[in-house]
Order: sequence, then structure tokens, then C-alpha cells
Amino acid sequence: MCIALAATVPAGAHPRTMTGVPLQKKLQVTGRTVTVRYLLYLPAGYLSDSGRKWPFILFLHGSTEKGNDIGIVRRKGLPAYLEKARSFPFIVISPQLPLEKERWDPQEMKTLLDVVLPDLRVDRDRMYLTGLSLGGNGVWRMAESFPDLFAAIAPIAGWGDVGKAKVLKNLPVWAFHGARDTNVPPEESSDMVDALRKDGGEVRFTLYPDLDHDCWTATYQNTKLYDWFLKHHRARTAMPSLPRASRARG
Repeated sequence: MCIALAATVPAGAHPRTMTGVPLQKKLQVTGRTVTVRYLLYLPAGYLSDSGRKWPFILFLHGSTEKGNDIGIVRRKGLPAYLEKARSFPFIVISPQLPLEKERWDPQEMKTLLDVVLPDLRVDRDRMYLTGLSLGGNGVWRMAESFPDLFAAIAPIAGWGDVGKAKVLKNLPVWAFHGARDTNVPPEESSDMVDALRKDGGEVRFTLYPDLDHDCWTATYQNTKLYDWFLKHHRARTAMPSLPRASRARG
């Protein structure tokens, strides 16, 4: 365990307090120095069971959680669920975008994982990716850039690049969207799902008939998502290089 974790996480702490561990890392990304703030969640038993490796989730927030106050990230999505959860059998990292950034950078997130995960007991065959709205777009983009990194992904109320769907045909996907979403039209998800199905991908799609843009609250409260994650494993392979990113959206 790295010094930062040992100093920050008290032994025997209740798992709910693990959502309150704010950390940051300085990263070297394509010749730039980038500071990334993130929340770290450690499941109950992590500190006492030193021989166990745990499944892992990377969560990407939406546009309204950008900033320099990491506490904002707790307001929505998976971190909000973890604030109230009695237990959760995953290590979770929830990074924060600064205000000046318009979208998630797959290479920055990959670099963050390269730096942070060696100090955590993560099962590399059970790593999952999820996010909402702008973070849902980040999920699609990161999966398109690194299709062999995660065992399964769950983009929520996001949008992707149908032209790159083919690279995800071997990656299990469960997409979610509200049918009444006027912020990000549900067709953004359904078009990705249709493209994946055309290419023979393993994909599920939940369209909530009565929900608008906020379909993530219902999604993250549904334990079936986490059960579905845990059904999927991946074989370790060499990580691909990052292709150039495509379109941006606010």
C-alpha cells in the first residue's frame, strides 16, 4: 500500500467513509504535466484482507461536476450511491475534470490508472468503466481508445462515435438512457447500440420510458448492474496505443 493511502485511510474505517478520501496525482501525459483530483473508495475488508484482489470501477462524472472542489463529484451518480451504500465489493476511482476541460481525455485516464493501480490490489481481469452524460461520452471514447482495458462498460445518457463501434464488438456493453431526455437525445445511445449489434457485439440497452436526462440515479441504485459487471472477465493483453480522438461535445 502506498504511503498516501496508509496515511489517509484509517484502519477499520467504515466503508461509507471511503468515499471521503480525496487524493490527487501529477501525471506526465504526452509531454504535459497534469494534476488529476479523484475520490478513492475501498470496500469493506480491503484493509484487513491483504491477500485479496478486488474488482475495480472507474467512474466518469458529467459536466456539472467539473471544477476544483472534489466534493462536487459526490453529488451525482456512483459516488452519490456510495455515500449511502452499506457495502460495495469494488474499488472505485472517481476523477474530476477541471472547469477548462470540455471532455474526458482517454490518455489522461489511462495514465492515471497506470500510476494509481499498482498501489492497489485490483483484479486486472475485472476492471469496469461507467459514467453519466459527459462521462457517458467519456466511457465510449475511452473504450474506443482502449478496447482491451476493461471487462465491461456501462455508458449512461451519453453519446459515442458510431464509426468506431466496430472496435468494441468484443467488449460487453450495457447502455442506459431516458426516453424523455432533451439534453442528450436517446438516439445517441440507441444508434451506438444498433451499430454494435450490427457488428455482433454483446450489448444490452435499457431505455427508461418515463425518465429524462437523469436516468443515472435509477441505474446506479440497481444492483443488477454490478452483478452484470461481475459476470464479465477479460484476459490480460498488451494495452493498445491511443488513437487520435474524434469529435468533441459540450
